[in-house]
Amino acid sequence: MRRARGGDPGNLWIAAHEQTRGRGRQGRAWLSPKGNLAASLLLIDPAPMACAPQLGFVAGVALARTVRGLGVSARGTGLKWPNDLVVEGAKLSGLLLEAAHMPGGHLACVIGFGVNICAHPEGLPYPATSLAEMGIETTAEALLSLLAENMAFWLDRWQCGAEFDRIRVAWLELAAGRDRKIRIVSAGRELEGIFRGIDAAGQLILETKNGRETIVAGDVYLRGIERPEKRVMDVNGQ
Repeated sequence: MRRARGGDPGNLWIAAHEQTRGRGRQGRAWLSPKGNLAASLLLIDPAPMACAPQLGFVAGVALARTVRGLGVSARGTGLKWPNDLVVEGAKLSGLLLEAAHMPGGHLACVIGFGVNICAHPEGLPYPATSLAEMGIETTAEALLSLLAENMAFWLDRWQCGAEFDRIRVAWLELAAGRDRKIRIVSAGRELEGIFRGIDAAGQLILETKNGRETIVAGDVYLRGIERPEKRVMDVNGQ
C-alpha cells in the first residue's frame, strides 16, 4: 500500500524471505519462517470497487492450479471459502485481500499469499500441513514464478470483473466441502448446514434447517475435521 500511495503502477510482486509481523484475516497475527512463501501482489485499478472482492476468488483458483501443477493430488485438494487452500482438510495456504482508494481516485488492491512449503504452524484450532510434509520439493522462488503465471492467466480470464462467472465456475470445481455439512462462525453466530456453493456475488450459500442463508463473511469449519475455537457469542449475533 505504501508503494501504491507512492504512485507505483501496479502488477508488482513483493516477497519476503521471512515474515515476523504478518497479518491474517481480522487482524490475526501471522508468522512465516524462511523457506515458506509469503508474497503480495499489488494491482492498481484492476476493476470497479464493487468487483474488487472477486479478486479473492481469482487468486484462489490461481493458487489451487499452481499447487496442483507441483504434483499435489487433485483428490482431496480444495478451496475452503473464503480464502484457504486445504489438502485432505489440512490448511496449506491462505489468502488475504485488501483494497483502498488512493489519491487521484485510483483503487489499490493487494492480494497476500502465504503457502506452507517447508513448515506449518502448530497449535491451531484446525489441522495444517506443508508441501514438504506431502513429499513435494520446491522453493519459494520457484513457487512464486508459477503463481505469477497463473495469476496473470486467471486475471485475464476474469476481465476486470466482467467474466466473474468463469471464475465462479472454476472456483466451485475446486470447492472443499461442497454439498456437505459445514459449520460457520459469522457475525457472532454459529450456523450449521449444507454448503450449496456461492452466488453471483461470491457469498456462501448455506442450506439450514430453517431455509437457505447467504453468508457474506465468516470462518468455515469442515465437519468432522475442524472445530471452531471456544468463544462467547451474543444470541442476537452482535
